[in-house]
Amino acid sequence: MYAIIATGGKQYKVSEGDVIKVEKLGVNAGDIVTFDQVLAVNNGSLVVGDPVVKGATVSASVVSEGKHRKVIVYKYKRKSGYHKKNGHRQPFTQVRIEAINA
Repeated sequence: MYAIIATGGKQYKVSEGDVIKVEKLGVNAGDIVTFDQVLAVNNGSLVVGDPVVKGATVSASVVSEGKHRKVIVYKYKRKSGYHKKNGHRQPFTQVRIEAINA
C-alpha cells in the first residue's frame, strides 16, 4: 500500500515505515503530523483524487529537524570584475510514516 502526498510544494510517494525529508514544518521531535493532501492511494487498486482523495489522510511522527548540505550560489559577470559567492542550507523536517488512512 502506498500513497502520494503533497506538502511544501512537492509531492512524495510514501508507504508505511518510510522515513522522508520534507520542507520544514516547525514542530518538535516526537510530535504527530497529519498530511491531508493525499493525491492518490493504492491498496490493490489505484484511487486518484480530484484533486485530493476524500477522507484520506497520512499520519507521520517527526523524527528530527535539520539542514541539508550547503549549496554554493556563485554569480559572475565577465569583463566587469563582478563575482559574488553565497551559500544556502535548506531546512528540513524528517518524518516517519506511521499509517495511511484511506
